[in-house]
Amino acid sequence: MLTAKQKKFIRKNARKLTLNELARQLDIPPEELKEYLKKIWRENKFTKYTQKSLPLKPISFSPKDWLKNNWYLILGLTLLIFLVYANGLGNAFVSDDINWIPKNPNIGNFSFLFQKQERPAIWFIFYFAHLIGGLNPFFYRLPNVLFHAGNTIAIFFLLSFLFNKRVAVFTSLIFAVHPILVESVTWIAGGSHSAYTFFFLLAFIFYLLAKKKAWLYFFTILFFLISLSFSEKAVVLFLIFPLYEIAFGSLIKKWKSILPYLIAGIFVAVALFNKIGGKIIGLKIYNYVQPGFDNPFYKIPIAITEYLRLMFWPSDLSLYRSELIFTWGEYFVRLGIFIILLLAICISYWRLRGGKVSSALLFWKNSEIPVELYKKERWLFFWLLFFIITLLPVLTPYRFASTVAERYVYLGSIGVFAVIGMILDTLSENEKLKKGVYIIFAILILALSIRTVVRNRDWANEDNLWIASAKVSPHDPNVLNNLGDMYGRHQDYGKAVEAFSLAIKLQPGYADAYHNLANIQTALYLKENKEEYLKLAINNYLLAIKYNPLLWQSHRNLGIIYFNLREFGKAAEELGKAIEINPSNLELQYEAKEIFADILRVDPTNQAASEILKQISLP
Repeated sequence: MLTAKQKKFIRKNARKLTLNELARQLDIPPEELKEYLKKIWRENKFTKYTQKSLPLKPISFSPKDWLKNNWYLILGLTLLIFLVYANGLGNAFVSDDINWIPKNPNIGNFSFLFQKQERPAIWFIFYFAHLIGGLNPFFYRLPNVLFHAGNTIAIFFLLSFLFNKRVAVFTSLIFAVHPILVESVTWIAGGSHSAYTFFFLLAFIFYLLAKKKAWLYFFTILFFLISLSFSEKAVVLFLIFPLYEIAFGSLIKKWKSILPYLIAGIFVAVALFNKIGGKIIGLKIYNYVQPGFDNPFYKIPIAITEYLRLMFWPSDLSLYRSELIFTWGEYFVRLGIFIILLLAICISYWRLRGGKVSSALLFWKNSEIPVELYKKERWLFFWLLFFIITLLPVLTPYRFASTVAERYVYLGSIGVFAVIGMILDTLSENEKLKKGVYIIFAILILALSIRTVVRNRDWANEDNLWIASAKVSPHDPNVLNNLGDMYGRHQDYGKAVEAFSLAIKLQPGYADAYHNLANIQTALYLKENKEEYLKLAINNYLLAIKYNPLLWQSHRNLGIIYFNLREFGKAAEELGKAIEINPSNLELQYEAKEIFADILRVDPTNQAASEILKQISLP
């Protein structure tokens, strides 16, 4: 006999729980519940409810069957990716690529791989790319495209069995061609994001497979470690496993499987936290980022909503996004959107706790299992939190990462695209809407593909990159500095001086801009032979050294100027400092050796030149 409290619970929750879920919540036999519902409901309502509550038909899975049934979709996704990224494969080295690869004397040195390096796995890829293709950018960029294709197929695999094939197709197609991901694919230095995502997804897949075959658990650990070797941002994987169990399984039952990742994640997080001080100092010296804290109540809503905006309207993509300045009205609009996102997550969690649903299991070998109906609230909860959790490493108040960078959201975008895929799947279930949904989706994929092809051109060379970046961030000192360098290469000295001067005005103490401005003034002196340009150049080199004493290029250039002015004492001193700062630069040592030899021919008593010359040992 049901109590009044049980009857009240049934009337309140019958619409959102299945019959079996209600029976479990009340701890009563399903047949007893059926008898009560027959009494209080009309026959057609009761029939409809019980049919809805039936479990899905058992499913079977084997990798062989999956590949056999989906090879054409896998091939199509791969071909589509190479089609939209084909015009970017031959792009030149740009931005960080230049110092990492062509200007790196150790790029082909095998022993360099075993020195203490951040993200060691990426250097192994660079080593083999150099072994195969020398300094041809194609061989350094191709792995990024392959990783992106692998990620797309992994997403298709996951969603095919964790949800359904239609959601998988919608999501993987959007991911394959979305232009916000170009920075992590076409930019060689951004490739660590597509690489760590690939092994991150593999670790997640094998975590699911290991639910039935425990020995596969080893591969989860292996891929997690490989993912960490590409980027420390993969540390958040230890939060994704418990998130999955909260949404679909039992955290209490699976805590032993999750514990190793929790321990490893905490260990890595603590190690990264201990490096924050050194990273901040490095950013101050080399990137001129002023140490400090950003208000998280401002930074996080702005970052999250900006990523969402770029995913839904990817019009103004840029390497630097420093001009995220809004009025209070604009900020409160974004804060409202962020709060709505959090409310969606909270409501989804509340709905999923209304009834316990067993985990959606995958199996390595053919097997038959009953799978209960899953509410889409569970997937909404999982994927929206997936989006936020994967961004946590760059949402800290510490000022060591950009507020927004397109490469940061490479992994997290899967969560948003999966939610879009779910919405499209729901709409396409309506026979009246299905055709329209497919047509609109096809147009969307075409538009995103064209935008990606266009975005690839922005990364074609340094000129394209900084012109494109200046359109989005015209007042960013880094962009202006690189833009001035571009004008200098094209001997448009007027615009170069204007760009460097504005960069210095916006960021006083910007040593690189002072150095580059001095380079332009030196070029103007050589062109027009006006002493005022030389005086300005010397002054700006000295300012560059004042703000960054480790800027060896300014010491070298000053040494050359002083040598030409026959101030040999100062020349020897400056060149000596340049070598002291950068002793491994053979080009600098060859250049200095010739200058010191010339100094000693003119001034044999110059002891500074003599001492430094003795220290230079060249092959």
